[in-house]
Amino acid sequence: MEDQLCAFERDVLVIGGCGHVGLPLAIAFADLGARVGIYDVSDAAVGKVNAAQMPFDEPGAAGPLKRVVTAGRLQASADPGIVATAQHLIVVIGTPVDEHLNPDQAAIPNSLSGYADQFRDGQILILRSTVYPGVTALVEKMVAGLGIRMDVAFCPERIAEGKAMSELSELPQIVSSRTPRGADRASALFSMLTPVLVHMTPEEAELAKLFTNAWRYIKFATANQLYMMANDRGLDFERIRQGLMLDYPRAADMPSAGFAAGPCLFKDTMQLAAFNNNNFALGHTAMTINEGLPLYLVHRLEQRYDLPSLTVGILGMAFKGGSDDIRSSLSYKLKRILEFKAGNVLCADPYVTVDPALLPQDEVIARSDLLIIASPHPEYRNLVTDKPVADIWNMLGAGARL
Repeated sequence: MEDQLCAFERDVLVIGGCGHVGLPLAIAFADLGARVGIYDVSDAAVGKVNAAQMPFDEPGAAGPLKRVVTAGRLQASADPGIVATAQHLIVVIGTPVDEHLNPDQAAIPNSLSGYADQFRDGQILILRSTVYPGVTALVEKMVAGLGIRMDVAFCPERIAEGKAMSELSELPQIVSSRTPRGADRASALFSMLTPVLVHMTPEEAELAKLFTNAWRYIKFATANQLYMMANDRGLDFERIRQGLMLDYPRAADMPSAGFAAGPCLFKDTMQLAAFNNNNFALGHTAMTINEGLPLYLVHRLEQRYDLPSLTVGILGMAFKGGSDDIRSSLSYKLKRILEFKAGNVLCADPYVTVDPALLPQDEVIARSDLLIIASPHPEYRNLVTDKPVADIWNMLGAGARL
């Protein structure tokens, strides 16, 4: 086995590695001295990475990317042949859900089968993205059927987008594998990033990741339900929240009201519901509340304004503040609702570059009769306008009452 390990050209290969989860991880390992490769099917993203350009915005990543590419420690490729070159294969392809909210348990094994002919004796395959419970076992079965000596591990990521470059070294790393050798190899790799490792079985780790995201999603839904409760009675939820949190540690983690969206929280909560035979009342209620918040906002605006006669400007189309990522953003759901209800809808975002329909912020403000802050970008704290602003995030400090 040792001779096989020494024969690999690279230490780490991140499969699907030009995205928000994989690229920061690849950069971090390369910056620690590892020889790192990326396999990704997006030619455009591969080209950008090899030119030392970030395909998306991630604070703190641009400098290290340029450093490791220049040093020759990181290379991306759209050729599956690169999969054969590395000892550690880290897969950042998650389990999708379909239009009926059913997880596709076979998505990851099916994806891996497309380049399984590149797998080699002595490699370890590490699943990194969220998976449906039992997918690790499916991958183990698939690998066993290939007739090669390859370890399998599941080591879920828990970073927050926008904080990846710091949290990769700050957060404990969950490590799981069916075999002691797999656990030892995964532990040795991730101990490069952090000295604190949490050992679990694969099934425990799969649920730990889903529990993490469902817990956050439910907390956000609780805050949004409390916001609507206070707002319907003419009270300012944010004033109440700040007051009850003051020097009171048991309420210190109460989030503000706002859109709870993005590519993970909703999807993973629904995966957990499917795993439990759709018996997850808290998760389904959280979905109803969080996904219903755009409808609630428009309903409240209809009560105060003659929307059909107004041009409404939406400020912020990313799914979270300070991000350029529009995946599963509720700002777009808000836009669709308003396009049916309002006279005209204009949108702007200082970070998003992939939506050609967006207009400059100054133009949106000038042309709009009513503004909605949909994403809590820090730039909006300095917003000055005489137009009415619906500000559920309390970015302007005037309260979240609508």
